[in-house]
Amino acid sequence: MKNYRITLLRGDGIGPEIVNEAVKVLDAVSQKYGFTLSYTDALMGGCAIDATGSPLPAETVEACKASDAVLLGAVGGYKWDTLPGNQRPEAGLLGIRSALGLFANLRPAKIYGPLKSACPLREDIIGDSMDIMVVRELTGGIYFGQRGREVVDGVESAYDTERYSVPEIERIARVAFETARKRHKKVHSIDKANVLESSRLWRETVIRISKDYPDVELNHLYIDNAAMQLVRNPKQFDVILTSNIFGDILSDEASQIAGSIGMLASASLSSGKCGLYEPIHGSAPDIAGQGVANPLATILSAAMLLRYSLDEIAAADAIENAVETVLNAGVRTPDIVAEGETAVSTSAMGDAVVAALQ
Repeated sequence: MKNYRITLLRGDGIGPEIVNEAVKVLDAVSQKYGFTLSYTDALMGGCAIDATGSPLPAETVEACKASDAVLLGAVGGYKWDTLPGNQRPEAGLLGIRSALGLFANLRPAKIYGPLKSACPLREDIIGDSMDIMVVRELTGGIYFGQRGREVVDGVESAYDTERYSVPEIERIARVAFETARKRHKKVHSIDKANVLESSRLWRETVIRISKDYPDVELNHLYIDNAAMQLVRNPKQFDVILTSNIFGDILSDEASQIAGSIGMLASASLSSGKCGLYEPIHGSAPDIAGQGVANPLATILSAAMLLRYSLDEIAAADAIENAVETVLNAGVRTPDIVAEGETAVSTSAMGDAVVAALQ
């Protein structure tokens, strides 16, 4: 029987609660599909700062590197907001992405039929459904470029640098085209090639790589137009390929169109099999410990873990189908409950998904 090693980064706020439910579901599905999972807990984020003084202890990096996959809850909170940027919980997230070589972020934005009313767009715009995959470059661009502050002509100024190399663009483009091949064979590449030199290199490289994928349709949009088109006609999109900062913006926009940020998962992948999987929402310290957080995004992140890192496709499909079954049955946490419906707790939602797996 196969055994896989999973590092759990429960993190801060609601992180421990939602990871608990994902583990509950992973244990149930692994038993059903004939493999085992071994878990190692490690610290990252605010909890790591409190315990060790660092948002990303060396021991955590070592544990993650020794794993087949990493499941993260959430990091951050008001408690650490006054710390310098490189000492805040979020610095741990940037650090682990770099340490594991996680250059590709896959973020699906999907509207589930029973939650369609939560979409802020008119029904004639959204149609029957929406199913978009944002493929975002994660370890390059302006978030990792040179930055600093200096006094110029007696005036304080600051700068950040957007830089991409051809190999960085090539590898993320291939991830987007390979992903599109498994979906609806359409890629929209997002840039600002009318202004930015880095975007011109991005577009040239994506066009060249596209020739290796003649079966996939390639379109180009400027970032400002893409942001508009996403709310004007989201049905036109299949896979959206973006740089780091543009993907950060568009993936959040897409998540809001989907209706509830508590439903959306993400995967951060390297050139190998080990990946980092997490819900896209934050640590929500205002509701931590109350048992009201929605664990479905973390549970769906666990399904992505099974799909992309462990190649347990049937188990991944089973979790995703179980989530749909639960939603169709009207089970709701407070963030997705409609008027007249009764909300269930975080643990009750996890139990419902486990029951739907049987």
